[in-house]
Amino acid sequence: MKNIYRTLQDTDAGMLNVLAKFWKVNIAGRDTNAAIEAVAGVMLDRERAASVWESLADDQRGALQMLIGSGGRMPLAKFARLFGEIRQMGAAQIERENPLDNPGSVAEGLYYRGLIAQAFEQADTGPRVVVYIPPDLLDVLPVRNTSYSNLESEPVEAETHAIEPLAEVQNIQHADTSLVDDMTTLLAYTQLHAPLLEGDSLAAEAEVLPFLLKPDRARLPFLLGIGISADLIEVQAERVYPKRAEARRWLSAPRAAQVQTLAEGWRTSAAYRDLWHVPGLHPEPGGELDEYDAAAGRENALDMLAAHVPKAEWWSLDAFIEAVKTTDPDFQRPGGDYESWYIRNDEGEYLRGFESWDAVEGALLEFYITGPMHWLGLVDRAEDAARLTAYGRAFLKLAAWPAPPEAEDRIALKEDGTITVSRKIARVDRFQIARFTVWVAAGDPYIYRLDAVGVQQAAAQGINTGHIASFLSRMLGEQSLPPGVARLLENWQSGPTAAVTLEHLMVLRTTAPETLERILDTPALRRYLGARLGPMAAIVRPGQWDALRDALGEQGIQVEIIEPPG
Repeated sequence: MKNIYRTLQDTDAGMLNVLAKFWKVNIAGRDTNAAIEAVAGVMLDRERAASVWESLADDQRGALQMLIGSGGRMPLAKFARLFGEIRQMGAAQIERENPLDNPGSVAEGLYYRGLIAQAFEQADTGPRVVVYIPPDLLDVLPVRNTSYSNLESEPVEAETHAIEPLAEVQNIQHADTSLVDDMTTLLAYTQLHAPLLEGDSLAAEAEVLPFLLKPDRARLPFLLGIGISADLIEVQAERVYPKRAEARRWLSAPRAAQVQTLAEGWRTSAAYRDLWHVPGLHPEPGGELDEYDAAAGRENALDMLAAHVPKAEWWSLDAFIEAVKTTDPDFQRPGGDYESWYIRNDEGEYLRGFESWDAVEGALLEFYITGPMHWLGLVDRAEDAARLTAYGRAFLKLAAWPAPPEAEDRIALKEDGTITVSRKIARVDRFQIARFTVWVAAGDPYIYRLDAVGVQQAAAQGINTGHIASFLSRMLGEQSLPPGVARLLENWQSGPTAAVTLEHLMVLRTTAPETLERILDTPALRRYLGARLGPMAAIVRPGQWDALRDALGEQGIQVEIIEPPG
């Protein structure tokens, strides 16, 4: 931060006169530079500084002590919440208000005595105003002295907020790495269908959700966002595709490395904005929120998580949220501005001002932990509690990244083409299986079916039956292909040998040939029919069955609907 001389250089003339009056410096007749040098020289005199320190009220000294404990600087928004606003006055207003004798707040009293100043700085969340004590002035202030002169002075230290471990928790939900498996499924789905993007999710989310291990609608936008940020997915013309080379490298990596890639994708993600996914919060577009930096707020929260929570034990979510509120409540707010964002709650009420901190920032912090970090396998959850996993400690740079061994397994292939694939199978191999099969079910194991539809699906991607046979033989090891599967692949080796169509039709069937003849001879009835199927049956034209039913009734012919159209 700026020293006292630089600070005084940035001070207007009216303020300089106030400081000269308070510190008892005669600057009459001096030019600006000489006046600044004179005031700065007195302010840096240890005896004069000690005298000023002793003249302060207890709450003023307490404010300085807290500021010193925060490293000599603090965001203005936080300092003002603790010690009041600082009115910026010109010379005329200073003369009228006399802030030296009648300060509007503790902060204002310190400001107009020159003990604190304001400056801009660039924070992770954007530019902000900070309150600071010029470092050379801090060096001469007797900061160890208190108003209790009979007590031994103690060194001033920054307030710490280490969170105590919890001895007991309820309703434990252990983290897992299922997000890796679900990302594999999403990559395969985008490879096959190039689905449309709709907002921050897929237009056809109902088609892919049943095939995810965790079919949670909240996780799909998360998968998509971190897939984009991890360079596994790209969007072109509102359609979603896998980035082939990058996706293949990720699919071929060990599971631990895949978790790390996804976690780092979330750390830096601008595509996934957590605030928009917090249950009960509804941010509105426009204004300052259009410049929202999700990655900066997320990184600040992760730094505080690493600093405050136990490394391998359960801890209270509420305690962590309270620690952030105390130490750095503005972790996601540029300049500590709590007025310019438009966020509604479920009742439609705007959440404005610092009094809404728990409803917005507190809820976001809880979501970071119970949502993305739990989904990524970084924290275990419990009732109002959490615990870092080995992956979580590595993610927060508290330990090396784990590299556990991976068990090997083989697929099972049945005569009817059913393929079962466990989670132990390499993700790149399950991705390939998903390209030439019909998807049946997700789980452990996954179930796929190799049939004519799958073969045609593969052909559309340039995968022929020879490729499929070679791949399956490798996956089966010493086992041979089941005869039915081998026959299917052989029959489709040169493509289809013939083509047919299947249609869903409604058929009129009579109880006697004479009845059908009567109907066909009646123009008012014949108009609703198509081709004849025999002596007692004919096709009903599409969309005409209800009109035919009414017309038959008018002719005195009883109608029984055996299977009405869906």
